[in-house]
Amino acid sequence: MNVSANLKTIQQQIDNACVKSGRDASEITIIAVTKYVSIARAQEALDAGIHHLGENRDDGLLNKWNVLQDKPTWHFIGTLQTRKVKNIIDKVDYIHSVDRISLAAEISKRSKKKINCFVQVNVSGEESKHGLEPNQVIEFVQQLGEFPNIIVAGLMTMAPNIDDEDILRNCFRKLRILRTEIQAIGLEYAPCHELSMGMSNDYEIAVEEGATMVRIGTALVGNEAEEVHRDEHKIEN
Repeated sequence: MNVSANLKTIQQQIDNACVKSGRDASEITIIAVTKYVSIARAQEALDAGIHHLGENRDDGLLNKWNVLQDKPTWHFIGTLQTRKVKNIIDKVDYIHSVDRISLAAEISKRSKKKINCFVQVNVSGEESKHGLEPNQVIEFVQQLGEFPNIIVAGLMTMAPNIDDEDILRNCFRKLRILRTEIQAIGLEYAPCHELSMGMSNDYEIAVEEGATMVRIGTALVGNEAEEVHRDEHKIEN
């Protein structure tokens, strides 16, 4: 696993997607999702030039934060239980999974600063995914004005794990349109500039459809548990 080489490939593909869609590659932030790798691999990502790390569990984030501290910009990208907000709130810069008022209230109460939050939207309608239904989002964003430490930086979604490009593109496009509708309302606490969408299998399509942050794990930093399994399999054979 060569993180630097992976990053070079990914950046080139993002550059190509930007040329295809008439965008500037500087608009795209790559978040290295480090939930399946060690602190050493996360450090390798930083050494390769990545500035943003994402974790989806409070214990995983705290484990890496205790060593790396504020070297990266930290993103919490997983489902966040209200009772665990206090564990991570002074460590993160972005929370990508705000989908209920109780969570927003806890974030605002616990934080000593304004927190950049993404409203999570279940655009695909899959029961296995968290997030608000698209028709609930505008009212939800309006309610977030009650909480002084919440900044609605943007919207986040997870597309279906499929190869159908039309379905993926439609999913990302719907989120972009919804962002435009929120921006048109002109809420000071909800600039909603960002779109957090696209992962290892679909980030190029997401960029073409307007993503400003892509969350890339295995394609960038790998999955060390799977790597160990493959190595063991090679030895056995």
